[in-house]
Amino acid sequence: MYALGIDLGTTYTAAAVWRSGHAEIVSLGSRTAAVPTVVLLRADESILTGEIASRRGLTEPHRMAREFKRRLGDPTPILLGGVPYSAESLMARMLRAVIDEVSSREGGEPNAICVSHPANWGPYKIDLLYQVIRLAGIELPVQLITEPHAAAVFYARQQRLEPDATVAVYDLGGGTFDAAVLRKTPEGFELIGKPEGIERLGGVDFDAAIFAHVAGALDGALDDLDEQDPAASAAVARLREECVQAKEALSADTDVTIPVLLPAVTTEVRLTRAELEAMVRPVLSGPIEALRRAVKSAGIEPADLHSVLLVGGSSRIPLVARMVGAEFGRPVAVDAHPKHAVALGAAWHAGASIAEAQTALVLPEAVDPWATGAAEAVAPAWPDALVVPAEPAQPVQPSPAAPSPASSPEPEPVSSPEAAGPTAAVALPADAATRVRILGAVLAAAVVVLLAGVTGAVWAVDRFGGDGKKDVPATGAGMHSPIPSAAASAGASVPASAAAAPVPADEACTDQMRQSPRWVCLTRATVRDGRFTVWYEADWNGETPDTAKGFHLHIYGGDGQSPDETTMGSQATAHGEYYFEDQQPSVRRTGDADFEAVSDAPKVCARIAKSGHGLARAADGSYHTGNCIPIQRD
Repeated sequence: MYALGIDLGTTYTAAAVWRSGHAEIVSLGSRTAAVPTVVLLRADESILTGEIASRRGLTEPHRMAREFKRRLGDPTPILLGGVPYSAESLMARMLRAVIDEVSSREGGEPNAICVSHPANWGPYKIDLLYQVIRLAGIELPVQLITEPHAAAVFYARQQRLEPDATVAVYDLGGGTFDAAVLRKTPEGFELIGKPEGIERLGGVDFDAAIFAHVAGALDGALDDLDEQDPAASAAVARLREECVQAKEALSADTDVTIPVLLPAVTTEVRLTRAELEAMVRPVLSGPIEALRRAVKSAGIEPADLHSVLLVGGSSRIPLVARMVGAEFGRPVAVDAHPKHAVALGAAWHAGASIAEAQTALVLPEAVDPWATGAAEAVAPAWPDALVVPAEPAQPVQPSPAAPSPASSPEPEPVSSPEAAGPTAAVALPADAATRVRILGAVLAAAVVVLLAGVTGAVWAVDRFGGDGKKDVPATGAGMHSPIPSAAASAGASVPASAAAAPVPADEACTDQMRQSPRWVCLTRATVRDGRFTVWYEADWNGETPDTAKGFHLHIYGGDGQSPDETTMGSQATAHGEYYFEDQQPSVRRTGDADFEAVSDAPKVCARIAKSGHGLARAADGSYHTGNCIPIQRD
């Protein structure tokens, strides 16, 4: 089993693999681990990506696309050889190529995937990223993590950080800048304050400045080129690549020579580090101010920071470290491979879900708590590691083979196993019963892990009503997937004495509801590390959900007992108390307008809405096309 972390950057893409408590970068190219984020459409309509696409693009620049991450959400298509592509589809091609490359090297697809994204992306771009994941044909649940958070996770693996230590992340990549402050917690990191960012600032802008410097040194020779001449276009593409390499070389050297090989001009242009710093110094004041705002929003002073972590290839420019150190007066940490830090942190984040599941598989030796007389033996010897703080109770449905609590009364407690007979259920002490329920949850998690390892997909058993026979894919994303009931996972009947109370009416997803043309069934909701995530199943009657013109979801917070069925989520309800959704899973983060109002409620509910945001009706004519479930909090 292994986990995959992917940093799909503006200019470079990197990937890392976590396995058995160790993460390492994966070499995606023949020369370097990180490969250019480039897609090329060949004349035979096949697609090339990465290193080979960048190399071929030198002679066929009109068929190549780069820096398309900056265009995410832009309705204007990108033309490759005259064929229009959206930025989302190109990102999906790149993402799929990375997964295929890693899978071929590892001998199989990953068991968990985490993809990073800029910290200043809002719900709109996050939703588009989920669309990229779907277009890439990824069937596994995919976790998302901000790039500063991933970098902090990796940094903590290299340096010992005490709980409550704060780290500021200065992430200057190829196309965007992010600044964020994170606090170390016993479980990981939490974002404090508001992330800041600059949408269009990065290495590509420095490359353009160097290209302009070279063009000025050539006295207009570039302006005289024929843009329709393939040889001239290829020469300009090579010159741009030389400018990129010159920028990277000046991180270690004090001067470089840029070769110019144009059809009518063959020469060299010298560039010194001092000249490069003079070009970029004015724009680097913007990231410094953004980082100051991020620190201020966290409610701390620069002196309170443990360190400032520099991430992203452009942070290797020596001037960046000098400016940050001078402005903040704190230690500046620059990784030897800043292009790899985010991918490695994402791999550690994805690996945490596998590590949790593997830990859950370590059970006591051959103890059957349902065997006659076992309760008294189990309670005193149960390992303390399995006694975890309980989250809000999740009812466990008995398997179809077991008698329901309503039809089979709970047996009377017996004084001894002998008096009860060989098939009688033993009344467990309260403490032992709690531990048995924990064991059931652990066994359920183990079954989920085994299924993921065998099939490459996680399956969640329908635990909110219905006939208990229908298994559906758990298409939510995140570390905590919906948990099957212990009875269904173990494949055994649950004694009536251990059966939980019936599912509350507002939480149930009934067969009658599922007979409706469209319905939604919430399966799990969590608030963790400033992120509110809701997983669900939904049936759209063969249609594509559309928040603007068609059927979609209304998700809102409440008590589950008195929803306003006729106006809930309509324009009559104040924004922030609900939100629209047509992605899966639904994710909101601290800072979103609707985060607190919805996530602070005791339950989260969902209903199917139609065009205009009025509610759709169920098969029985009511508005009960969804359910409500408790929100689990750390």
